[in-house]
This record gives sequence, C-alpha cells and structure tokens, in this order.
Amino acid sequence: MGPDELVALAAATGASFIREILTGTYASDMGPWNPDAGAAMRYRDRLGRSDLAMFDNISAEFAWSLDQRSLPDRARSAVFSSIPDAILVSGIITGEAAALSELEAVKKVLPDTPVLANTGVKHATVADVLRVADGCIVGTALKVDGNTWNAVDPERAKEFMRLARAARGH
Repeated sequence: MGPDELVALAAATGASFIREILTGTYASDMGPWNPDAGAAMRYRDRLGRSDLAMFDNISAEFAWSLDQRSLPDRARSAVFSSIPDAILVSGIITGEAAALSELEAVKKVLPDTPVLANTGVKHATVADVLRVADGCIVGTALKVDGNTWNAVDPERAKEFMRLARAARGH
C-alpha cells in the first residue's frame, strides 16, 4: 500500500495520521519505491482531510535508500520540501531499533520538528529513546512474548505505558 492508498484509507476511517515512506527512492524487498509526498498531500486535501497528519519515515524498514546523503541531511530535506508533520526513524526491519545515535543526529538538525522512533522500542529502551525522540511508534514490544506476529498482550502494553509515562515524568 502506498501513500495515496493510506490517505484514502485514513480519510474513509477517520484516522488522525498516516505513517509512510513519503520521500526518497528506495530499493526494497518488495521492489523499488519512489513515493510522491506532494501528490499524497494534494490527494489528502482533495478528500477534505487537510487535518490528516503525515508522518514521513525517512529510514524505511525492509529497504535501502538510494540517496547516499546522511540520514540527518535527508531528514532536513524532507522537512523542507515535503512539510511532514513528523519524521520517523526506523530500524532495518519491523521490531528492530534504529540506532540511538541516528535518532540523536536527526533530532539535532530538526529541533522544531517532531521526531519519532518508528521501530524496535522496547520496555528496556523506552526511557533512553524518549530522552532523545519526541515519541515512538510501538508494536512488537506490546505483543505476546514480544513477537510481531502475536496478539497484543494487555499486561505488556500497560507496563510499557507505565515506563513511558515515568520517562516523561508523569
């Protein structure tokens, strides 16, 4: 599913945001990716959902950027050219964390843009991640036995949120 399909789905369901590869060109396990953030944003506006937040994943899971600029440079460029509501930094596959140094480098060059860890945040790392990032997208850590393919474990989810709130001083 590409950005336009995600925008359509979000518009139809009343979602408040999408997270997707919106900028760049990638070689991926699923073939080449060449998204068009501008087209996705125009489609969003045509659907009457200018309120739909666009989260741009600049370090795609299961893919390699063909753009050899540094991750911070790609992040700055994406914010300037495509005006996303947040920048996401991912590990190389679902459930694997981005290097904390990558999050730090991106946040350093984008102090006024929300930067979120998009993959691999775990109970043991959430406090460290939230010291750098503005937030995180979490899935695998909340699943039974920490396995991506399992159902959400309510107790793991509660404990994760307790740790995240503590990290934020709440």
